[in-house]
Amino acid sequence: MRQAGGNLTAFISTPTMETKVPQRVKRWLFPLLASLLISCVLITLSLFSSSSSSSSSLCHALSLCSFSASPSSDPYLFIEAKLRLPRTVSSAAVPRIAYLISGSAGDGGSIQRTLRALYHPANRYAVHLDLESPPAERLELAAAIRRDPVYQRFGNVWVITRANLVTYRGPTMVANTLHAASILLKEGGYWDWFINLSSSDYPLVTQDDLLFTLSSITRDWNFIDHTSDLGWKETQRARPVILDPGLYDLHKSDLFWVSEQRGVPSAFRLFTGSAWMMLTHQFIEFCLWGWDNLPRTVLMYYANFISSPEGYFHTVICNADEFRNTTVNHDLHFISWDNPPKQHPHHLTLNDFQGMIDSNAPFARKFGRDDPVLDKIDKEILGRDPGGFVPGGWHDILEENATDHYFTVSKVDDLRPGPGAERLKTLLLGLLSQDDFDQKHCI
Repeated sequence: MRQAGGNLTAFISTPTMETKVPQRVKRWLFPLLASLLISCVLITLSLFSSSSSSSSSLCHALSLCSFSASPSSDPYLFIEAKLRLPRTVSSAAVPRIAYLISGSAGDGGSIQRTLRALYHPANRYAVHLDLESPPAERLELAAAIRRDPVYQRFGNVWVITRANLVTYRGPTMVANTLHAASILLKEGGYWDWFINLSSSDYPLVTQDDLLFTLSSITRDWNFIDHTSDLGWKETQRARPVILDPGLYDLHKSDLFWVSEQRGVPSAFRLFTGSAWMMLTHQFIEFCLWGWDNLPRTVLMYYANFISSPEGYFHTVICNADEFRNTTVNHDLHFISWDNPPKQHPHHLTLNDFQGMIDSNAPFARKFGRDDPVLDKIDKEILGRDPGGFVPGGWHDILEENATDHYFTVSKVDDLRPGPGAERLKTLLLGLLSQDDFDQKHCI
């Protein structure tokens, strides 16, 4: 009974305590609700009182007043249109060129020679010795550029220290080119054109010749040799499926061939041409940013394509509506090929010297290391002393201003063009003024 009585006492006392809780709540709940109600009324009144004066500016800022939910009235219904980068127009009178100079084992000296023949303070340069070259050679190249006072003063030469393994027949050369272009976009500021060269390329005009001539044309042209007529390449390159060990291995080895073959793509049209080109800043951004999925899709397709450097950029540019009509069908090179072309062109010699000049091209390939014809080009075309730079207008200005680390050539009058400018002008005028030029893009 005592236990029952205890339980009963606890049961009876509990309601007594609970009846006091509502009394305590009443002391602070009603003032809180009243203050919240008054605050809401004041905020509402302030919003309505200011709406008449700010509605027009708010509509203008947010562009909401004339909003319509109709899909047909919205020209930017799809996200890709909103992601397009605005076209940047360079305000510099003298164009700037971003160069990639690449090589493999034993090419360190050739890269240094080609770099000096191409050097100009207005340009940007990325140099790359691939993973097959020994570490000592790559370190020597980096040290030579680091200790050169001219390169250090202008800070426009970058050595790609994390080397890539590059095989011409597989996709690794395309990957290396995109890698270098991304470095030049990030580190090099604004430039107008990107040119990819190898250590076996050499200029046939001075940089003053090149910049002077390019300053007179629109900077929207992409110089890329291309055709949709695949010919023998359809059966020997487009249909076979390969795997390049260079994508995952540290040493070069031959391609793996898949027994089955594939058909020609129907989602995009294949184009082929030269692996050497001069591409605009805008198109390089398109390939790297990829606000349209085309560059990525084509890149994955060409991962299993033989000699993908001869097709990737060509296929992307000719299947992209905004760039299709910017192509000029020339690679700006003098190259001596077999007919039909083999994997590699002939090595140029002294016997080809006059043919190089007559071609009016600004570059030539393929040269052997320190071939005598390079000395002849230095002496008779570029006016370059052994180990020196090519003389130009920037030399004269440099002597007058020996301390300004931000010096650059900003006016066309600062350039000193020579006979090479006239030859290059003849080539470009012939390309840009040919009959039905506007109808000959990407055919």
